[in-house]
Amino acid sequence: MSLDCGVLECVFCLGCSRWAWKRCIYAGAYDSEQWPLANIEEFEPVPRICRNILAVYEDDLKNPKWAPTGGYGMNPDWVAKKVTYETTKGRVPPYLIYIDHDAHDIVLAIRGLNLAKESDYAVLLDNKLGKKMFDGGYVHDGLLKSASWLISAESETLKDLIKQNPSYTLTFAGHSLGSGVAAMLTLVVANNREEMGNIPRSKIRCYAIAPARCMSLNLAVRYADIINSVILQDDFLARTATPLEDIFESIFCLPCLLCIRCMKDTFMSEEKMLKDPRRLYAPGRLYHIVDRKPCG
Repeated sequence: MSLDCGVLECVFCLGCSRWAWKRCIYAGAYDSEQWPLANIEEFEPVPRICRNILAVYEDDLKNPKWAPTGGYGMNPDWVAKKVTYETTKGRVPPYLIYIDHDAHDIVLAIRGLNLAKESDYAVLLDNKLGKKMFDGGYVHDGLLKSASWLISAESETLKDLIKQNPSYTLTFAGHSLGSGVAAMLTLVVANNREEMGNIPRSKIRCYAIAPARCMSLNLAVRYADIINSVILQDDFLARTATPLEDIFESIFCLPCLLCIRCMKDTFMSEEKMLKDPRRLYAPGRLYHIVDRKPCG
């Protein structure tokens, strides 16, 4: 009996070692090597939107502390509203609403996960596989709740800005946790355009930077015309097949999490996982920024 157990342990350890090795040597550049290149016109807004998101982290845009090289490229007088944790009470990360008169764009930008805020973790953990349905698919429940709170709080502000600037586009943008909220906001607004003065769907956009997996595959495909996800090189958040809530719940038992992930990857086919309608994916159309490729 002890010999059998020893053999099983060896097989298990070898299998997990092989899985870990393949994970460690895998390069993100492989994911998109067969993808077509993005054209300049469709990717042009991304750097500007990234600067808008970074600006949320500043206390005072007129006296910035963390400005990127070249600055934010924003006029502080065009910030319509800036909201902090004190106002949101942890229901949604801080955000700002910016009227970009140069780009003819109304931007609602949401910051990423704050590792020091328990409320941000609470949003991520508020979900279970298949818990919440929306528009014929599945979404992350906690992120949808945050988006619902945000749109309830800012619908009048956005409606007024759209009315004042009818030719402008409406852009929702976020990083990490904020990207999931922005994607959910886009779903809600696209399905309730009458609440935004009947804004055309073609004028609604979303840019999810380092996106969280927050919607089922059918929704990700159906909203690919207005939602854009941007992934940098090997960023794990958009790739991990482990639900976000499981990652953070298991953070103190990382070996257990890795073991479970190894077993699933080994014994569950990718085809079977793709057929699960409850499984969540990065939202919309994907753009992969590759700044280095593996040798050979």
